[in-house]
Amino acid sequence: MSAPDLTSVSARMSRQRRRDTAPEIALRRILHARGRRFRVDAPLPGIPRRRADILFSGSKVAVFVDGCFWHSCPEHETHPVTNGDWWASKLTRNFERDRDTDRRLTDLGWTSLRVWEHQDPFQAADQVESALSDAAVLLHRGSMPESNGTGPTVLEE
Repeated sequence: MSAPDLTSVSARMSRQRRRDTAPEIALRRILHARGRRFRVDAPLPGIPRRRADILFSGSKVAVFVDGCFWHSCPEHETHPVTNGDWWASKLTRNFERDRDTDRRLTDLGWTSLRVWEHQDPFQAADQVESALSDAAVLLHRGSMPESNGTGPTVLEE
């Protein structure tokens, strides 16, 4: 079997959703039904060219619904064989960019939450609610915690 030509690969990749994926929509519906209001696919303050899937500006909570393939889920990670070196480099850069985004958000006093696309949306919504409650307590006290170097809160099943 021959490798696909660049035109067909480019066309297929351009059809990949960047926003409004089924897991994102499911989580947003649950949060909205619970009375939460948020921004969708919003630019991150102070971090050019990066966006959050769900952003709670007042609480300083950014939520990312990460796809298992694109963000190297430890449970569902795959390694393409065709053009493997390019894909390995691409996925590594994605992972490093995610960590950099989390670190920069933390340095700016934000909470960065990452959920995997395979997680139960009700459980993810509960964890978002918990982070919002924690952020409200911190904002009420008038201070946000400084970065402890451990990175973002990663929501797991």
